[in-house]
Amino acid sequence: MSTLITNIGSLLTNDPELGTLTDAALVVEGDRVAWVGAAAAAPDADDRVDAGGRAVIPGFVDSHSHLVFAGDRTAEFNARMSGQSYTAGGIRTTVAATRAASDAELDGNVRRFVAEMRRQGTTTVEVKSGYGLTVEDEARALRIAGAHTEETTYLGAHVVAPEFADDPAAYVDLVTGPMLDACAPHARWVDVFCERGAFDGDQARAILTAGAARGLTPRVHANQLTAGPGVQLAVELGAASADHCTHLTDEDVKALADAHATTVATLLPGAEFSTRAVYPDARRLIDAGVSVALSTDCNPGSSFTSSMPFCIAVAVREMGMTPDEAVVAATLGGARALRRSDVGRLGIGARADLALLDAPSHVHLAYRPGVPLVSGVWQGGVRVV
Repeated sequence: MSTLITNIGSLLTNDPELGTLTDAALVVEGDRVAWVGAAAAAPDADDRVDAGGRAVIPGFVDSHSHLVFAGDRTAEFNARMSGQSYTAGGIRTTVAATRAASDAELDGNVRRFVAEMRRQGTTTVEVKSGYGLTVEDEARALRIAGAHTEETTYLGAHVVAPEFADDPAAYVDLVTGPMLDACAPHARWVDVFCERGAFDGDQARAILTAGAARGLTPRVHANQLTAGPGVQLAVELGAASADHCTHLTDEDVKALADAHATTVATLLPGAEFSTRAVYPDARRLIDAGVSVALSTDCNPGSSFTSSMPFCIAVAVREMGMTPDEAVVAATLGGARALRRSDVGRLGIGARADLALLDAPSHVHLAYRPGVPLVSGVWQGGVRVV
């Protein structure tokens, strides 16, 4: 079965040979893009969709989320908006609620959030564990996440489990031992929150190295709350991404620039928005040659948004990105952060994941913040919105 989507006013391909096309069309065959070009030259297909002069973009690739959780942290958010500062300690509130939840409740939550993301144009999403912090709860989190995405991340090292508050070294032993044994079969990635209140550089190195020895590729929560060792550690270990990158030294920026082909700086503006913190300086990173992605960091504490369009608008308004840069970071950038070449673009052979916007250009995602512009979504060649 083939589908021709034609009369596309503006088609963002993220393919350097194609660029952004006007008066364009593309053909989907099965789950792949089979043809891209001018609408007037489009071949026939079994089905036809008229885009009505609207824009088509690759589906968003959300490479950083925490969707396996239960409970609510409204009170914490309300207190923070009333003047209290954000620290990593609030994670433990969600841990208690998640441990008490049933598998069905957790699965229902993930299903709901993934559907919410899909309606806003996200077609690929990474999901982390990290709200169980026991062997059994971390393993079940990854099993539940794996029912909804192949991009699953073992984050037993989110914070030190409350039972080990007085012996963090013993918790690191658990994370690198029995917990890793239980979780590695269900994960593609290993992550650590390298930050004050969580894990220091030496602990993070031990956790990431152990995960890599089990075939998991590192990612790092790096330099969110303060300047620290996270970015340098991510680059040293060949991590796919250093995420947050809010507080960076010149040496951190240079390291990320030198490692641009390996390690992506994933920026998470929802976290700064929700904590009233300083935003990462995307302009500084892009001008230095760093590979940049945008993601939601969807989680119940510090960034309870599932909207990539919202993050694009904030990145343009607050972080020095152009509209083009922000949309590319939310699509191709996320794909690079997941080391995927089949998503985040709409060249021939790419996975047919795309979003139809109720707008003539992708620039409207930043130009019209808060407006639900996604009017159609195809995932693997199937229209799902």
